Amino acid sequence: MFAVVKISGQQFKVEKDQEIFVQQLSGNIGDKVEFSEVLLTDNSGALAVGTDVKSVVKAEILAHVQGDKVIAFKMKRRKGFRKKIGHRTHFTKIKISEIA
Repeated sequence: MFAVVKISGQQFKVEKDQEIFVQQLSGNIGDKVEFSEVLLTDNSGALAVGTDVKSVVKAEILAHVQGDKVIAFKMKRRKGFRKKIGHRTHFTKIKISEIA
């Protein structure tokens, strides 16, 4: 069984016991979270799409981590202008515990 769920504006295809990284969620490590915006479910061939879906995806927060550093380097030739900036995106690692 799998489901397509919308989390923080992004769509993810999830299955039970799968671990995924999503944009940072509020909550502490070990907290349980529910996602009610399920777009599609497939239960061994029985497909439910759109308003027919009455499912909820339950997950547990495992960790809060940072992604790799993204560097933006700006330069204008012959002018001596160089600017190097970067950032690290914050992610939350969650484990899908149930698709109900």
